[in-house]
Amino acid sequence: MARNFGRPQRRRPWLLGALAVAATAWVAGFVVFAGTIPESTAPLSEKSDAIVVLTGGTLRMETGIALLESGVARKLFVSGVHRGVDVAELMRIQKRQPDRLQCCIVLGHDAVDTVGNAEETASWVAQEGIRSIRLVTAGYHMPRSLLEFRSAMPDVTIVPHPVSPDHVKTDSWYRYPGTALLIAGEFSKYILSWLRQTAGRMIQSLQEPA
Repeated sequence: MARNFGRPQRRRPWLLGALAVAATAWVAGFVVFAGTIPESTAPLSEKSDAIVVLTGGTLRMETGIALLESGVARKLFVSGVHRGVDVAELMRIQKRQPDRLQCCIVLGHDAVDTVGNAEETASWVAQEGIRSIRLVTAGYHMPRSLLEFRSAMPDVTIVPHPVSPDHVKTDSWYRYPGTALLIAGEFSKYILSWLRQTAGRMIQSLQEPA
């Protein structure tokens, strides 16, 4: 019996072409993503019901406490804190003396990633009747955080408050391989989050009765 060895070979250029298009699209999207990482923050005169800090990077906790001290909001929720760390310990880590702020800080210990941050915060927000939050995280992490948080709590106003760690050179990322890799990884995670949410909405719409 004669075998057709040519068919897989004819398909290969299509596969290579598709991969080339996908790679080009990723690079173009990455450049846009890197060039639009938020750095500016809303004025402190714009109040919110609560401040939400996502752990995992420098300047986040310091910024959240400073915002609480400035009166931007009356409550501070910290998501993704290691188990066993209480507010007093957190204040000591931040080299702050426990004072009147201690009563206004709530810690979440369940989140281990950004999706968990959004779910954990959404639960606390619903419990407390919060209608608006100021979200504190790194600028490169803010787009994906907003994607997850707005999906988890669509009725809550979210004011982004990005921080810019000194070691992350977002304004000239192309000169620093470490920063470029960090942003590239974050961009890929952003795409995966968007795809997951889009697929979820499509499945939900198909399951809804006509």
